Amino acid sequence: MRLMFQDEAGFGRINKPKYCWCEKGIRPSVPCHHIREYRYAYGAVEPVTGESCFLVLPYCNSAWMNAFLEHLSKKFSEDRIVLCCDGAAWHKSASLIVPENIRLFFIPPYTPEMNPIEQIWKELRKMGFKNEIFATLGKVVDRLCDVINALSADVIRSVTGRDWIIRCFN
Repeated sequence: MRLMFQDEAGFGRINKPKYCWCEKGIRPSVPCHHIREYRYAYGAVEPVTGESCFLVLPYCNSAWMNAFLEHLSKKFSEDRIVLCCDGAAWHKSASLIVPENIRLFFIPPYTPEMNPIEQIWKELRKMGFKNEIFATLGKVVDRLCDVINALSADVIRSVTGRDWIIRCFN
């Protein structure tokens, strides 16, 4: 059995300037983009082993959540997955098709701190989306895929392996 934590995050052509180092007395010039084009990373991580599953999809809705659940189910076809989700509407939709080997449970509303995959989104933004603008949405998706592929199981464990989760499995 696997305990995995699931969430989605938007990545796009709008950016938020971040702190950066520069020489004393010089104010850094940081590029900023205000085009609102996004793609969404759907992810599930297992804090104990660092195993993960990610898909980059065009929207956050029930149809794409179904596609992610099917992909997750096939990737871990030999396992039963207990999948922790937040209360997004598409996680509880009547049109959601949950595969046989997956059981969903939900964290309380307005408690993202209980879902350790939230820290993965911060890590991805730190690794690949700091103070940069992208010419096309395709370049955002390419970078997102590169950064996701660069995540090691060790990084996932260190970022998501909270004591209360690890104690449940020891």
